[in-house]
Amino acid sequence: MRGFLASSIGVTCAAVLVLPLTPPAVAATATPARGAEAATSAEAAAGPAVRHETPEPSLPGSTQSLPLAPLTHDRVQGAPTEQGLPRRDVRHFSLVGVVWDDPHTELHGRVQVRTRAVDSGSWSGWQDVETHNAEHAADPGTAEDTSGRLRGSTAPLWVGESNGVEVRVTAEGDDRRSEAHAPAPVRGAADPAPKSDPTAGTEGTSPLPDGLRLELVDPGEPAQTPSDPGGAPRPGSLGAETGETAEVLAASALDAAASANVELAPLGAAEIPALTRAETERELVDLRGGELTQEQRARPHIGPRPRIVTRRGWGANEWVRERRFAYTKRVKAAFVHHTATGAKYWCSQAPSLIRGIYRYHVKSMGWRDLGYNFLVDKCGNIYEGRAGGVAKPVLGAHTLGFNSNSMGIAVIGSYGSSKPTRATLRAIARLTAWKLGLSGVNPRGKTYLRSGGGFGNLHRKGKNVRLNVISGHRDSYSTECPGWQLYRKLGTARSAAARYQGR
Repeated sequence: MRGFLASSIGVTCAAVLVLPLTPPAVAATATPARGAEAATSAEAAAGPAVRHETPEPSLPGSTQSLPLAPLTHDRVQGAPTEQGLPRRDVRHFSLVGVVWDDPHTELHGRVQVRTRAVDSGSWSGWQDVETHNAEHAADPGTAEDTSGRLRGSTAPLWVGESNGVEVRVTAEGDDRRSEAHAPAPVRGAADPAPKSDPTAGTEGTSPLPDGLRLELVDPGEPAQTPSDPGGAPRPGSLGAETGETAEVLAASALDAAASANVELAPLGAAEIPALTRAETERELVDLRGGELTQEQRARPHIGPRPRIVTRRGWGANEWVRERRFAYTKRVKAAFVHHTATGAKYWCSQAPSLIRGIYRYHVKSMGWRDLGYNFLVDKCGNIYEGRAGGVAKPVLGAHTLGFNSNSMGIAVIGSYGSSKPTRATLRAIARLTAWKLGLSGVNPRGKTYLRSGGGFGNLHRKGKNVRLNVISGHRDSYSTECPGWQLYRKLGTARSAAARYQGR
């Protein structure tokens, strides 16, 4: 994900969170399920609406969606202007992000938050939230892309259990934009200065996106059942009007997610156990059978299957996602990402963090499910991501324009300056050796993927692009993802994965 280029000259525009001066339980509202949006169409026609929903105190997870508003501020020529509001109380949350109305609009600016820890009652310093997140998305023209539910967003930031928040969003000056954007025209001395408009940016600044909202996500405890009575059903998915009760639909969703892995582990298992090399080769014949070539039968070139924590294992609330699964043809490449959620987490917190990302992707950003196919923590634990079966070619929303025939692996944390652990690199190697081996692909090799295009993509739509079989996200998009410290270690992961395959 592209880093923010902090402005040091020009004039900025700030927008800050306006929180109501009411008790947290009343002031904080949760994000509605998408099926509920039709009922508020009249409100939407009148302008950007604040999303309301019955609070979800009894559910495994909830989202507070709070509007950002412009702040009256003094303008000091030639210096950034920063404004803020007093800190406010909110209901408990652990993950934060900012969303806006148009998914094709980027936020050129800086998003910073301060939070208050529940356990100590102390406030953090200002923390930057990664603003560029558009490169993680469904491919253009897919059903997920054209659903009408998508929103623009920052990356989510993990802050730990908190009950207070302060936020500021500062627009970036045109002359400070990255090279990927055209420079702003130069205004001559005789040209009149434009009037200040706090909602559309001031002189020398980019306008901020419409409908900015702060999303405060409580991942909750692991879901025992996938019910979500606090929100209406999602159209065409779990809430399809079939006459079934919520309990039947909930059980169906849970069974479907678990059944997708039934060839690998018992129904409802919290993890898929690791196998030896010989056991994995025998499993490959059972899974692929007649699809294997004669060479693959003689020399399978597949790494031993690693231990994988299932969606049940990390506590996914299956009611949240869309019911159906989406698949691509085969996995020819793996894109490595980082979640940019910050490096401060314990591995014991990883399941909670994943539940937060999952809820943010679906409830806040409008995706059909978690975007990544797999996630890896700093202790080397591997987690099932998007539902549909870990051994199957599940279509993700991780690499804009290149989701077809690929998989996305997200390392939990931020790796621009922090180095990945050996356990993380080993997990990436083991996972890719097994998953790519299912398709007979060499982790040290090259492959071709056809670009699906998309705003900001380095390759035009329809172009066949030659890529490393194990690539970093930045190989397909102008982005810093997966962070330089992780990206520079991908060669090590490729070599290790090839060794696991016996190459």
